[in-house]
Parts: sequence; C-alpha cells; structure tokens
Amino acid sequence: MAGSRSIGFPVFNFLLYSNIFISICAILMIAQTNQLFLLSYNHSLFYAFVFCATLCSYNFHWYLTPYVPSSSYRIAWNHQNRSTILYIYLITAICSLYLGWQIRHHWMAISLGIVATFLYTAPKIPHKYFSLLSKIAFGKTLFLTFVWMYVTTALPILISDSNWTFNHSLFCISRFTLIYAICILFDYRDRESDQASGVKSMITWLSEQKVLWIFILSLLLFFISTIAMSGGPFSVFTKILLLVPGAIVWLLYRYSKKHSGDYLYYFVLDGLMMFSSILTLLFRF
Repeated sequence: MAGSRSIGFPVFNFLLYSNIFISICAILMIAQTNQLFLLSYNHSLFYAFVFCATLCSYNFHWYLTPYVPSSSYRIAWNHQNRSTILYIYLITAICSLYLGWQIRHHWMAISLGIVATFLYTAPKIPHKYFSLLSKIAFGKTLFLTFVWMYVTTALPILISDSNWTFNHSLFCISRFTLIYAICILFDYRDRESDQASGVKSMITWLSEQKVLWIFILSLLLFFISTIAMSGGPFSVFTKILLLVPGAIVWLLYRYSKKHSGDYLYYFVLDGLMMFSSILTLLFRF
C-alpha cells in the first residue's frame, strides 16, 4: 500500500500525527490574542486546559476515523498506533476535566466551544443517531472554523472580563476567515472521499468555480477585517505580520489542488493558522 511506508523523521511524525503540533498551534494563537489585547487572567491554567482539550478532541476524532487504504501516511500511522491515540485521548480527557473544573466559573462561555467541537466529531460516532448528522452536516467545516476562532480568540477575551471592542470583533472575523480559507483547501482535497461516504458540506457538493469564489470571499474578508483594525498595537507593521499567512494561503491554492501530501496539509497549512502568532511574538519582544 502506498503510504504505509514511514517517511520523514519518526519524532516529527509523532508530534504531527499524535496532534501535539496542532495543540501547540492553539496555544500560540491564544498567546497572540493575549499579547495584542493585553488580556489579564490565569494564562497558564487556560493554556494547559486548551492544550489538553485540543489533544483530547483531535485524538478522539482520529480514533473514530475508520481505516481506509490510501496514499496518506497519516492514515497508516493512525492505524498502526490506534492504542497510542486511545491512551492520549483518555489521559487528556481526564486532564481536561480536571483543568476545566478549575475554570468552572466560566462554564457558559466554555460550553459553547465544547458543543461546537462535539458537533464536528459527532457524525463519526458509531451510532445511528449520530451517523445521521453526516447526511445533514452541511456546516461541518463552519463548526470546526468557529471552534478554532472561538477558543483562540473570543474565549480568552471573554474569560478576561474585558470590555468587548470593535477591534475584538474585527480580530475574530480576521481569524475566522483565515481559518475558513485553510479549511476550504482541506475540504477540497477530501471532496471525493466525502462524497463516496455520504458526508455533506458546502465545499464537497459545490462546483469548483463556486468553491473558488467562496475561497476568494473568505480571504477578502480576512484582508479587509485585518486592515480595518486600528489603534493600540495595530500598527501598519503589525497588520503586515497578520496578513502574511493569508497571502501564503492564497499562493498555495493552486498548488494544494495538485498535491495532497500530509506534510503540506498537517504541517504547512495547519501551521499557517499560528504563523502570524510566531511573527508578532518574535517582533514585538
């Protein structure tokens, strides 16, 4: 089977496919939100909670993903390391419950993210009621995009008890539209397998031209909302740093349609979600 052979470095593959890398991305994105808006709350506790919760939800999602022979090394890695994925899920589920209890006074704000996360993974649960969701879940990508925006952007602002400002709204829109543009590339790559398995989403069932227009609109809103932020830390230089990943995503559109490598999607594209976080953290200190 193509893809069953190990490629790259074992440690790097472990960090990538066990979802540690994507969990680090979440932490860096939250750190950027804290930095830009000078949010004051227990950062360390929230970082630990989000890191464990991200590991938990992603490993739960991948554990429920059935094995299908393919050219993706990740699919083969998951199949060969199912017990590892299960152990990580169980350990981080316990840690998430413990850490979540420490911030239970924000339970209402946190619950919204938990529900949206569950709706994304629920169709994979082997039960007829949950399986039905795959037939009607046109907004599965929107659920995922919302969770990433909400947990890394809106939730830190909410739990810090900061007064909500127009810049907060613009930053949420900026991050949401960037992540959605990235998710469109993932959905386009998976459209044939999704159609075969009956999973519905806007990107899966729309024509290629309409997918392109949604992609363009998403990035256009990203650029507009980012440029519109003003005052405080949002200097011209900071905005340029924030815009860099959007420009890279645009340049990768055609390339990603012809290449489906795991590293391109799970390292480069996923990494672009937090790329501006690295830039602002580096250049402001």
